[in-house]
Amino acid sequence: MNTEIKNSLKILEQQKNLLYPTDTVWGIGCDATSQEAVAKVFKIKQRAESKSLVILVDSFEMLQKYIPKVSQAVLELLSKTANPTTIIYNNPIGLAKNVVAADNTVAIRIVQHEFCQQLIHQFGKPIVSTSANSSGKPTPKCFKEIEQSILDSVDYVVNLQRAAVNEKSSTILKVSENGEIIVLRN
Repeated sequence: MNTEIKNSLKILEQQKNLLYPTDTVWGIGCDATSQEAVAKVFKIKQRAESKSLVILVDSFEMLQKYIPKVSQAVLELLSKTANPTTIIYNNPIGLAKNVVAADNTVAIRIVQHEFCQQLIHQFGKPIVSTSANSSGKPTPKCFKEIEQSILDSVDYVVNLQRAAVNEKSSTILKVSENGEIIVLRN
């Protein structure tokens, strides 16, 4: 795993993108603070930049660097859940403009996957995680279902967990302007 982390760090530091396993499905990722790198991900997915992407962080501390006002209720919910949980937050700071939705929100998950946690921790910044499929196509549940065009488009493919099958998506919650937590996908 250390070799894959080193290789992935080089890719991220060069504003390039990678294909990697996560705590849900395989993801296409890059430095979430680099507008140039994020634009490449949208191009690979053939997706309009008006659609948002999920961002992965490694900890509450990293989350709070980009979302300065995280409510106690959200922190408690995240500390209790064992399931991958993506939360849509208002008013992010420090992220690439093209990862932030038109309504000034961003979807962030504190990742629970060992490779991702180590990679993000060593990188020191959040990374993009969007499913490894072209826009409108089904989400691949395992590595062998990833389209050849996606494999050919990314700068690096992580050589881990290629036989794993993952059926689960993350729970998606949204924090409203008044702090209410709304379930969008369970």
